[in-house]
Amino acid sequence: MELDELKAAWQVLGDRLERQEAIQWQLLRDRKLDRVRASVRPLFWGQALQAMLGIGLLVLGVACWGRNTDVPGLFATGIVLHAFGVVTMVMAFITMGLIGTMDYTAPVLKIQKRFALLRRFHAINATVCGAPWWVMWVLVVVGFAGLGPVDPAAGTPAWITWSLALGIAGFLGTVGVLHWRRTRRPPTATGWEESRGIRRARAQLEEIARFERE
Repeated sequence: MELDELKAAWQVLGDRLERQEAIQWQLLRDRKLDRVRASVRPLFWGQALQAMLGIGLLVLGVACWGRNTDVPGLFATGIVLHAFGVVTMVMAFITMGLIGTMDYTAPVLKIQKRFALLRRFHAINATVCGAPWWVMWVLVVVGFAGLGPVDPAAGTPAWITWSLALGIAGFLGTVGVLHWRRTRRPPTATGWEESRGIRRARAQLEEIARFERE
């Protein structure tokens, strides 16, 4: 075999090895991205449940304030439930949108940036729609009570006053702990512990980025 033929054969062999390596890397990347999708899928369905909860709170709130326009306490409770239901529903839909519009064919750096946005917004969602339940559960009970016959002259039961006071104390304590944890962590920390799915997805993306750098 002449030298030129030998060089051509080596070139063909080299091209085949490069193509094979590229195919193997693409298969590995696709497999890891599939794991990322699987990791955030429970979060998506969890947000779907949150959206349903928001719709339920909205309906309860409208029914409560609509029936009790002459009872200030129940009217205010209904308005708060209505507003909180809207916020809960909207936050869930935005989170679902961030998950559903993730472009897994994009460069991994772009996926990581998009995922970081999802992670930050999910933390905000957890704070806005999670911490207030120290108080909201009391309002939900009051809202259901407002669907029945109510005496406008009746006073506020003592258990509601005490429950609201304890709930407000718990809410302020939760917010304080979150703020303390955020100040003791890196600037990218959110205060809330990441869910297992988010941790797994972030680890898979970091592994893909590490492979690409190598």
